Amino acid sequence: MAAATAQLRGVTFTYRGQSRPALVDVDLGLRPGEFTVVLGASGAGKSTLCYCLNGLVPHFFRGEMRGEVRIDGVSTRRRRVCEWAEDVGFVFQDFEGQLFATSVALEVAFGPESFCVPAAELRRRVAEALEAVGLAGYEDREPASLSGGQKQRLAVAAALALQPRLLVMDEPITDLDPVGKQEVLAVARRLRAGDVTVLVAEHEVEQALTADRVVVLREGRVVADGPPDQVLTRAAWLEGMGVQPPGAALLLERLGLRPELDERAAVEALTAAGWCVEPEALERFRQRDQERASRYGPVILEVRDLEHRYPGGRTALRGVNLTVRAGEFVAVVGPNGSGKTTLVKHLAGLLRPTAGEVRVAGSSVAQRSLRELSRTVGYVFQNPDHQLFAETVFDEVAFGLRNQGLSEREVRTRVAEALAAVGLEGREGDDPFRMTRGERQRVAVASVLALRPPVLILDEPTTGLDHLERERMMDLVQRLNDAGHTVIMVTHAMDVVARYAHRTVVVQDGRILLDGPTRAVLAREAELGRAHLRPPQLVRMANRLGVPLLTVDEWMLALRPRGPRPAAQEVGNR
Repeated sequence: MAAATAQLRGVTFTYRGQSRPALVDVDLGLRPGEFTVVLGASGAGKSTLCYCLNGLVPHFFRGEMRGEVRIDGVSTRRRRVCEWAEDVGFVFQDFEGQLFATSVALEVAFGPESFCVPAAELRRRVAEALEAVGLAGYEDREPASLSGGQKQRLAVAAALALQPRLLVMDEPITDLDPVGKQEVLAVARRLRAGDVTVLVAEHEVEQALTADRVVVLREGRVVADGPPDQVLTRAAWLEGMGVQPPGAALLLERLGLRPELDERAAVEALTAAGWCVEPEALERFRQRDQERASRYGPVILEVRDLEHRYPGGRTALRGVNLTVRAGEFVAVVGPNGSGKTTLVKHLAGLLRPTAGEVRVAGSSVAQRSLRELSRTVGYVFQNPDHQLFAETVFDEVAFGLRNQGLSEREVRTRVAEALAAVGLEGREGDDPFRMTRGERQRVAVASVLALRPPVLILDEPTTGLDHLERERMMDLVQRLNDAGHTVIMVTHAMDVVARYAHRTVVVQDGRILLDGPTRAVLAREAELGRAHLRPPQLVRMANRLGVPLLTVDEWMLALRPRGPRPAAQEVGNR
């Protein structure tokens, strides 16, 4: 069956009850077998564009629609959403919302089974789809028992099993480890070769480098449309669109050089232009790191021989030992399902050890109630919607304080303090569920900050946030760390690790694989690769040169034009 074509002509759509259109006069054609990545800030219209391609707009999401959307020449207005389901596969941004079956195999089988696919063919499709997303062997697992990234893989597998001619995926890799992101997009590229048209809406630009075509949306309008080497090399322009540019392109543009997308080509461009890495700058970075470490306080968290087995016998942690000192900023990274969230939940008392011990501020977690622990350790969940429930921002942030029995006067003082810290002053009366994902994430942080815990644990604090929202969130976390909070952050965003974390702990198969200063851990690419991790592009460039640089700002401080001083290390020479 041939790949589908899709045509949007003059499409403008305004959701019911909204005054501003989500899409404005969009003209876009998807050619058969083409792999297109759509980029843009939150609210740019990416999800709405996706909804147009299977009839969710206008049949399910109601509003005023002008223009026409056609799949293989057939208007989406003429067929119901269910009638498009076999031809147009869809992975939602809220992937958990589309999972409902009692086992992984049944989840993947549901779609093709609904179209009466024969049993033998059905088994083959389920096996192939799970193999494609790295979930072979998980057939009997309950979806609820999977990690966030594994659930996201499952949602992709369920769409693949339908063998659609057009596959639309709305941020399908947000919760995946770095290698998992590559694997899912590799599946998209294979589908393209197998005559499937693929459109992926994304925030992460590095994942768009291998697309056939990149489309950028801003405020509902198409503002760029072309191959990656034309669109993604405009680093400053991308930042203005609220999109994070590729690291190599950003660095070269700041140096006044022609931007490159490939890290090898970027290093060659630096060499040809005569830039050198100054050893004195590298030594200053090392000294800064050492001085920061010397200011840490005593051990505040300690894990001894920790093991955890979930009901059913699955072992998630195996003999983990870890100490964290007051004032540290620690990133916990690892593959999907490696035990990262299980580990940090023990630190907050949300899980109890099967064996071993967890100590917080010198005393065993087993001897303290959750109410007591919340005064020392604050926990911000991966999905803020799993944490928020109140009708107003004020009541959400005040809930924990009232639970602690504080006076209303003290509650008001602390709520104001916490909302000021996260930049939400004046939003006390807002409904949290009418806020953006980034704003809801900040409300969740404020609800924890109000309790004034010295330790903050954040599970994937940047998931689903666009470039600017992520910058605001992480700058807030950095300010809290600078103010004395100990921060432990679970994340798959390796560029966030490089920029903010002092120390990185790599978890694999329930054990700690690596633990050390971020600068040292990110230099060990081979070991990281075995743990499904990959340093960000700027760090990979630095690793090629054997220099420990983490961010574009460090690169800019360390580089100088080739000159007479022989001590400088020329870029391109190890």
